[in-house]
Amino acid sequence: MTWLDDVKWNEDGLVPAIAQEAQTGDVLTLAWMNREALASTQTTGIAHYWSRSRGRLWQKGERSGHVQRVREIRLDCDNDAVLLVVEQQGGIACHTGRHRCFFQRLEGDAWRAVDPVLKDPKAIYGD
Repeated sequence: MTWLDDVKWNEDGLVPAIAQEAQTGDVLTLAWMNREALASTQTTGIAHYWSRSRGRLWQKGERSGHVQRVREIRLDCDNDAVLLVVEQQGGIACHTGRHRCFFQRLEGDAWRAVDPVLKDPKAIYGD
C-alpha cells in the first residue's frame, strides 16, 4: 500500500484538487487529479491534473507557461480532497487570463466578473 491508496478516489478514479497560492492564500483554481497526476505532482514538484474534457493528463502551464510550483500537498480530513499550496508562475492561474478562476461574484441574482483580465487569453494560447 502506498500513500496514493490513502486517497478516496471517486467512481471515475478522480479526486478534486484545490490550488492555493502560498504567498497570498488566494484560492486559485479547482481541478481534478487521478493517481498519475498526483504521483507526477509529488515527483516533479509541478502541478499536474487530469483534464476531463480532453481525457488526458496535463501539466499546469504546459502551453501558457503559468506553471504551479508545489510547496505542499495536503489531504483533507475525509481523504477525498487534495490541497496544493503553490507558487503561481506569471501571476495567472485561469485560462481566461485572470489571477484566479474564482473571479465571478454573486451580486443580487446575477454573477459579475470582479477580477480583471491580466493578459488576453489569445496572447497566451493563440486562437
